[in-house]
Amino acid sequence: MNASAPTSAETLRSTLGRLLDGIPPKQATAAVERLIASYRGQTPTDAPVLRDRSDVAAYAAYRMPATFEAVRGALDGLAEAAPDWAPGSHVDVGGGTGSATWAVDATWDGPRETTVLDWAEPALALGRELAAASTSEVLRGATWRRAVIGSALNIPEADLVTVSYVLGELTAQARKAVVAEAARAGQAVVLIEPGTPEGYLRIREARDQLIEAGLRIAAPCPHDGTCPIEVGQDWCHFSARVSRSSLHRQVKGGSLPYEDEKFSYVAATRFPVEPAASRITRKPQIRKGLVLLELCGPEGTGLTRVNVTKRHGDLYKAARDADWGQAWPPAPQP
Repeated sequence: MNASAPTSAETLRSTLGRLLDGIPPKQATAAVERLIASYRGQTPTDAPVLRDRSDVAAYAAYRMPATFEAVRGALDGLAEAAPDWAPGSHVDVGGGTGSATWAVDATWDGPRETTVLDWAEPALALGRELAAASTSEVLRGATWRRAVIGSALNIPEADLVTVSYVLGELTAQARKAVVAEAARAGQAVVLIEPGTPEGYLRIREARDQLIEAGLRIAAPCPHDGTCPIEVGQDWCHFSARVSRSSLHRQVKGGSLPYEDEKFSYVAATRFPVEPAASRITRKPQIRKGLVLLELCGPEGTGLTRVNVTKRHGDLYKAARDADWGQAWPPAPQP
């Protein structure tokens, strides 16, 4: 694990804060609102949504912190399942301005070869600019390459392939092709989508595809079996806390200094891993002398609820400090 993770996050935030210098606040806000509307609509695979530097700068300042925290949350799941592994190479598919590359750099120490593939040249250009401002040799040495993210995509072989917030922009055919190519190219594959019912279904479909391709699930699932969630009744997602910039507050009209980014993900590998025994699938409910945990457990056990009380001693203390998405029970502390 990378001990400089907090520094990486702070560097990214401060660098993003300088992006909007010279762009009138109203213009930046209007660009973000238009781009959000575009992303929520139907985006054809041959038409990048980010058109120019103003678009990219505004949207990056608004979205990169949230994407960074969501991807880092997913990568933490992989790192916990493979504590002795670190990627020596990384390809980020549809990486845009590089949120996932920053998250990988915050999770594992280098050295590491990094390649970002995206179809929007303005996004790649800004990604290079942001990486150049980093103190990380890995980020400064990354390769930024234009590529159409679709059925004809060719991904260089790498230890780690990430695809974050991309599958929802693709047609069903292109989505399957990109997941298949990621499975072929990566020793480890991490896919992240918005934590919505639709995003979860895309991750669930991709999870099945990765298993069929011979990969084993590292996180968040404790097993490679069928997901126990009944489609239409619930969905698997997690939450990451994100510090809000002034642009966030302008666009959303909120006053809180933070927001919670909901995301769904799957991490799978071609090498042995140790998945969590169970995983907390909802925010723990703390009552007087009691913590209620909702868990996804080993194959065949489905979804369960566990009451942890004071009589459980140290386990009760751990439950009070536990967070949504964490493995359960917690690993013994040295």
